[in-house]
Formats: sequence, structure tokens, C-alpha cells
Amino acid sequence: MSNSEKVVELLQTTYMMELETVANYLANSIHLDGVQAEEIKRALAGDITEELGHAQRLAERLKQLDGRIPGSLDLERSQELLQPPEDTTNVEAVVDGVIEAEADAIAHYRKIIEATEGSDFVTQDLVIAIMADEEHHHRQFEGFRAGYQSSLATAG
Repeated sequence: MSNSEKVVELLQTTYMMELETVANYLANSIHLDGVQAEEIKRALAGDITEELGHAQRLAERLKQLDGRIPGSLDLERSQELLQPPEDTTNVEAVVDGVIEAEADAIAHYRKIIEATEGSDFVTQDLVIAIMADEEHHHRQFEGFRAGYQSSLATAG
């Protein structure tokens, strides 16, 4: 497999990851209940547009590289921890799922940066910009988790 084919494959995977994130953020932004859920729901709802924008930008880059943009039947799913919880008040489970999904996305973007080093600066610049958004989301939800854990410790 040539390096350009590897980059296309990595971009296709990342595109699928972004679409899965959109679906899970949408579900959880509506599914959660309770006072503590409101801030998380707002954050997730606000991030849906940004994550969808990431998928659109990745699809555009795939097109520029003559790569195939995956359709719905090609979409692989792996975000087990980000599934809406049975207990609709289990905010911590959703926060943990977001943190894991964002960490996975960051790790995958790092692979693309490494694969494009010295050969595809356009793709590299694109994924660096998107990775900055993902790092922001990751940090935001780590803050939510710390606040949630702090409120549980104070309540206990």
C-alpha cells in the first residue's frame, strides 16, 4: 500500500469516527435527564455542528485525493462507551464516553499527522486544525468529570 493510499484509508476511518460521534452526541444530548445533565446536554448539542463540520472537511479532502467517501453501509461503529446509558441520569457515563471518544480521535489524528509528514502538508494542516478542536472538547469534558466527581465528594 502506498503512503497516499494509507492516508486515504486513515481519512476514511476518521470520517467514519466523526459521523459516529455526531450520532452519539445527538442521542445523548436528548437522552439524558436531570439537573446535572443540562450542562452536558448543551455542550453535546453545541458540538454536533462542529463534529459534522469535521466530517464534511474530511470528505472534501478525500474527494481531492481521489478517495472514496464512505456511505452509510460502510460505516463501522466502535464507540461502545458513548452509547446512551440505560439510566438516563447517568451523566458520568456519558462524560466518560466523550472523553474516550475524543482521546481516540486525537490518537487517530496523530497517526495521520505522522503519515503525512513531509509529503502531504494540506492534509496535515487540516487534521492539525481539527485535532485542536478535539483537544478542546477532551479538556472541556475532563473538566466536567472533575466537577462532577467533586460535587459527589462534597455531597457524600
